[in-house]
Amino acid sequence: MKFDTPAATNPIDQLTVIGKPISRIDGPLKTTGTAPYAYERHDEEVKNPAYGHILGAGIAKGRILSIDLAAAKAAPGVLTIITSENAGKLEKGEHNIAPLLGGPEIQHYHQAIAVVIAETFEQARDATHLIKVKYAPAKGAYDLAAAKDSAIKPKPGIAGEPDTAAGDFDSAFAAAPVQLDATYTTPDQTHAMMEPHASTAAWDGDKLTVWTSNQMIGWAHADLAKTLGIPKENVHVLSPYIGGGFGGKLFLRAEVVLAALGARATKRPVKIALQRPLMINNTTHRPATIQRIRLGAGKDGKLTAIAHESWSGNLPEGEPETAVAQTRLLYAGAGRMTAMRLAELDLPEGNAMRAPGEAPGLMALEIAIDEMAEKLGLDPIEFRILNDTQVDPEKPERPFSQRHFIECFRTGAKHFGWDKRKAAPSQARDGRWLIGMGVAAAFRNNLLTKSAARVKVDKRGIVTVETDMTDIGTGSYTIIAQTAAEMLGVLPENVIVRLGDSTLPPSCGSGGQWGGNNSTSGVYAACTKLREMIAAKAKVKPEDLDFEDGRVTAGSNSWSLAELAGEAGLSAEDHIEYGDLAKKAQQSTFGAHFVEVGVDLYTGVTRVRRMLTVCASGRILNPKTARSQVIGAMTMGVGAALMEDLVVDTTQGFFVNHDLASYEVPVHADIPHQEVIFLDETDPASSPMKAKGVGELGICGAAAAVANAIHNATGIRVREYPITLDKLIDHLPPVS
Repeated sequence: MKFDTPAATNPIDQLTVIGKPISRIDGPLKTTGTAPYAYERHDEEVKNPAYGHILGAGIAKGRILSIDLAAAKAAPGVLTIITSENAGKLEKGEHNIAPLLGGPEIQHYHQAIAVVIAETFEQARDATHLIKVKYAPAKGAYDLAAAKDSAIKPKPGIAGEPDTAAGDFDSAFAAAPVQLDATYTTPDQTHAMMEPHASTAAWDGDKLTVWTSNQMIGWAHADLAKTLGIPKENVHVLSPYIGGGFGGKLFLRAEVVLAALGARATKRPVKIALQRPLMINNTTHRPATIQRIRLGAGKDGKLTAIAHESWSGNLPEGEPETAVAQTRLLYAGAGRMTAMRLAELDLPEGNAMRAPGEAPGLMALEIAIDEMAEKLGLDPIEFRILNDTQVDPEKPERPFSQRHFIECFRTGAKHFGWDKRKAAPSQARDGRWLIGMGVAAAFRNNLLTKSAARVKVDKRGIVTVETDMTDIGTGSYTIIAQTAAEMLGVLPENVIVRLGDSTLPPSCGSGGQWGGNNSTSGVYAACTKLREMIAAKAKVKPEDLDFEDGRVTAGSNSWSLAELAGEAGLSAEDHIEYGDLAKKAQQSTFGAHFVEVGVDLYTGVTRVRRMLTVCASGRILNPKTARSQVIGAMTMGVGAALMEDLVVDTTQGFFVNHDLASYEVPVHADIPHQEVIFLDETDPASSPMKAKGVGELGICGAAAAVANAIHNATGIRVREYPITLDKLIDHLPPVS
């Protein structure tokens, strides 16, 4: 199905199932421990498994001089040990920056250099400690601030050109009577998902099956085949249940490849899960940024000049953190420029983490906007509204398909009680707590990508949907079932959904908050084709059919869906692909974050007291699963604001706090009740579902809202995340 004209009224608009807060259909499996995660296969196909344990490099850059395996090989239960010396030729996957098995060259700390395969996990782990490695370390670059001046202009990437400009920024900024020129920093961050990277691999002759935890089946399938040098048709990837990913499982990682190599060597299924202390340096992370923002405005509060420059680092061939992306689209201003620069660092690979680009970019931009409002003596909300734009500021001929940015702020302000906020800092107290309110914009682009599905109906009238889409805890199973149920007039409980299997029609996968809209649109396309097949059997036009309560009606004629399916059943497969609607009009999602904090006057400890996020993100397919996505993202925003920080050893080149004991994330006690309001919006230009993404919008800007609330509470402006108490305690108002 080609989607090249805005959606008209269609069966989804009935909203009998779509838009209802249905509980996740995979929930009972997950809460009872019966969902088969990648490491937990116990069926016949993985009978008598062996276990692998990976050894990571003990240096960040250099060479292995020698590796002594003798003691490890002699250890109890050891079946084999694989290193680069005996692994055979391995290619590098399309989506990998560094080889997944290092040696003799080492590209980053904890790069996998060996895997021990043994009868038990404990035996494999113990033998790994017996491997003796001698290294020749090389000098590396590990400090973004030190490498900033050597950063280069990167190649165009997912965010387009690294530099953009419109109007004359320099002249506009120089002439502006009110100016801001400030630098902000965000630290390296890690995904810290609950389920580690884990895989089980088994061979049947020259055919490989892997059960893994991966967000993008198509990418994993292609890159695993390429890495091993075998035909794609000989590789079967399954990932039906994923215990969180946040972008860290978008790509093929070391444990998949090493499980496959171990299984081939031992002729047995092999299970490998990355140990938590290895994950953080072995896999990907969100890179740190240094961001300079310059704003110029007239005394009337209207922005005339906007500049956003960002520096980040990565391994050779890596891409930058696209922290300027939102600034190109969010606010009006005639003179504008953005620029990204990339420094070569020898730290582990920097790559996607929930809302790459906008999440760290808005951490800086939305503090700068608040600072500018303060300089102008304007309310932060009114300043944002004053500088709203209904067109792409860099390409004014392109309007937004939908932009309810102002409504997000107006709705949130009323609901949150913004009128009770004290404009001057340090004016509100509750005992020993300084109380403050903060606000920030949320913004994330709506990404469209091809997605396919197969829909079948059997002689019982049961509908089955098949697509290689994944569910990373987002509710894919549920909204896909709702889509098929709406299109074919059946109850959601009469829809079976099969996901996460490379033999199924290729989907968009899960990432970039594109999964929900695109995958359900693929299901819509397949259901539309199935409706046409049903109409042909009923000998009527498709548009004359009504599907309801498991029956198909045309005028005075009525059939059960099972009857029309017949003994053999019916099956239809199709995909959604998009025309140029997204080029004609900018498609984005918008929101407004509201936060109230308390800062302890004596200790500088910050507590978040209230949170509200208002979202304008197209049709909400399921408000229960969507709300869960948004509050999870808001929680990650609190973590980014107050605690998350991968500390770099700039001498040895690794992240020091590489476990969940010392990499702090929010716990229940850190998070108050969170409210989410979804504006009633549809976007016919987006897809036949008239939906957009929402899973990443909730993190975009959330950290800045916390930062702005802290400033309102204390009068202290912190531009270096995270905002820990040491950055506050020496500057707090005197105790009266």
